Amino acid sequence: MADLQRAIAIAVEAHRDQTRRNGSPYVLHPLRVMLSFEDETRRIIGVLHDVVEDSDWSLDDLREEGFAAEVVAAVDALTKREGEDYQEYLDRLETDALARSVKLADLRDNMNVIELPVVREQDTQRLNRYRQAYQLLSDRPA
Repeated sequence: MADLQRAIAIAVEAHRDQTRRNGSPYVLHPLRVMLSFEDETRRIIGVLHDVVEDSDWSLDDLREEGFAAEVVAAVDALTKREGEDYQEYLDRLETDALARSVKLADLRDNMNVIELPVVREQDTQRLNRYRQAYQLLSDRPA
């Protein structure tokens, strides 16, 4: 069974050449999401939440690594599909409590614009979309 240490290594590998808009290594984002949880399952999901969407890693790769079915299912739910409407994505997240809790942590981290060199109009629009998504997902029972 794959553990948190392996999940962190995968995230570091998957995001190694990626940066955030402020120039910081992208991997710091999933690490912050991971650190917002106490339990290992949510920590694993948190650090892996973007690897399938933003790298060459697949859900099958995660299964082959030995991650639990609930971890792979949550990462699947967190992975936005090509051409998928954002509302459809949020609707899918509502059906998986683990994925929903990680998405809320992801949104909290993404709404922190303090480190951006300049907040542009597109950042404000993105922030509003994240705020609406956060409200929608947090209003659902756990």
